[in-house]
Amino acid sequence: MGTRPAIFKWRQTEPGIILCAVRWYLRYSLSLRDVEELLAERGLNVDHTTVWRWVQYYGPELEQRLRRHLKPTNKSWRVDETYGTPGQRSPPLWRCVA
Repeated sequence: MGTRPAIFKWRQTEPGIILCAVRWYLRYSLSLRDVEELLAERGLNVDHTTVWRWVQYYGPELEQRLRRHLKPTNKSWRVDETYGTPGQRSPPLWRCVA
């Protein structure tokens, strides 16, 4: 087994398992117990509080490291609204975000 990155120093669980659990929780909007169940299906007995601690510890670090690799988004957006007049047949209401 190779050396662990410094961020995973003193952890008993493999870094790949920790990253997988944190990614599942943050990316797919799973509950902590859902992540616990997914890990149990793979033969890993991890409590949901442990997953929560991993998310609290590694979540900000992952965001900081991955933020620079994400595609930048345009910060400007517009909303067009159309409303009908009261008492008359109005057109459908909708909003367009471009």
